[in-house]
Amino acid sequence: MVFHDGKPFKADDVKATLEYGSKPDRPAQWYPGPSETLKIETPDDYTVIIDTSKGGYPAHLFMFLAAFLPIMSAKDVAGGPGGVLSQRLNGTGPFKFVEQRGNDTVMKAFDGYFKGKPAITGINFTFTGDSTTRMLSLMNGQASIVERLEPEQVDTVKGNPNIHINRVVSVENKYLWFRCSKPPFNDPRIRLAACHAINRDLILEVLGSAGHASSNFVSPVKFGYIDLENYPKFDPKKCQALLAEAGFPNGKGLPPLEYITSVGFYPKTKEYGEIITAMLNEQGFNVSLTVLEPAAWNERLYHRPGGGPGHMVDCGWSTGSPEPDLILRTHFHSSSHRICGIEDPAIDASLDKERSAPTLEERKKILQTETMPLLASKMPALALFTSVMIHAMQKDFEGLYIYPDGSMDASRPVA
Repeated sequence: MVFHDGKPFKADDVKATLEYGSKPDRPAQWYPGPSETLKIETPDDYTVIIDTSKGGYPAHLFMFLAAFLPIMSAKDVAGGPGGVLSQRLNGTGPFKFVEQRGNDTVMKAFDGYFKGKPAITGINFTFTGDSTTRMLSLMNGQASIVERLEPEQVDTVKGNPNIHINRVVSVENKYLWFRCSKPPFNDPRIRLAACHAINRDLILEVLGSAGHASSNFVSPVKFGYIDLENYPKFDPKKCQALLAEAGFPNGKGLPPLEYITSVGFYPKTKEYGEIITAMLNEQGFNVSLTVLEPAAWNERLYHRPGGGPGHMVDCGWSTGSPEPDLILRTHFHSSSHRICGIEDPAIDASLDKERSAPTLEERKKILQTETMPLLASKMPALALFTSVMIHAMQKDFEGLYIYPDGSMDASRPVA
């Protein structure tokens, strides 16, 4: 096996990747941990020995097997984040990066692929931040496959014999993220009140085939998922009781709040955003909805000193793995502010505890009985639903297998 630049894939690439990802200044906390506590040996070119006896945590094996961990070339890693890593893609897969033309990523078949050169000569990935444009590109033959269809688009094309529709419950939840480091959502009672003001069943009605119910912070296809008994349900009385307890009876005294969402990428964000805004206002929250194109929305998405723009942000989070910490620890541990910016010692301690469990069964128990219920009692973000990934493709591609994270496999034989 060789990288696209011709370098043979060897044990030193695995070692370099793990050490790079485990640096303390890296944001991906699901990596093993600081490299000085994790001993990695490569006795030969094709053997990697990872010694966790002096550092790390017992869940390592599951992380290595289940987490999305792309192995990079040791030569690229040596150049640091300002070198080759930020200039081009370099892997061992069937398609090799050629160039980036604006929103178009151009790939060509890799002659040195270990399973043989692909029959398809090349692939162009194009980001199109408008669902209508995506659908038109499919209908006129410009695109072979498009993703994230709107529900009504499915109804339009489902009778077309030249188009195949694929649906899969995804790894992605869509969230209403609260800016937890700024008033008023620095108070968990206000966050819970907002959650009790929202009828998620109405949102699912708007989404139709594009949404799946979820009562947890992770998708039902993630390890440890359970329908949480204390996950906030639509309950205006509880909403009002919490507002009064926090000193804002009927919402009086709450500041004007901004809810930021995007349009054109995720299905129905504007439509259900308007419903959420109306429901919150009905309970006394003074909320205005800001709808932005994806690029402008992305600029306002992440936490920053002072909490970041707005008070609530709509965003999904999709990771190609069943590993729950790619969501839970990434967003809710104080070492990683990401979107909501919560800093809570009890949440930190519970996340550290579940990650350090000696077995997967014990870890699942801690997640389901301690960590996830604790998060539900504080609600740094509300999971509105789990996305159903909907792809439409030319009939010739009907045998394509699409995973819950949206990745595609054309090597499987058609049943």
